[in-house]
Amino acid sequence: MATMNVSLTDSLKQFVESQVGDNARYGNVSEFMRDLIRREQARIEFHALVAEGVRSGDGSELNDAYFDRLHDRISAARTTAQ
Repeated sequence: MATMNVSLTDSLKQFVESQVGDNARYGNVSEFMRDLIRREQARIEFHALVAEGVRSGDGSELNDAYFDRLHDRISAARTTAQ
């Protein structure tokens, strides 16, 4: 596992320390940092998926008629497969 050194302001250091310890969510600073990084990776991935969806064009309205058509397509596919 790689090691990194990070410089923090005093207030950021205090915040990190408040998140770590016996009564905190994280057992040590490394756990806290790894979780922050994973969350940021997930956030970036989510934003990329949203952007992809926006670029894919106009969506369609999800109403009862849409789901009725979807149900009909699934039923027809099942009938054809049998």
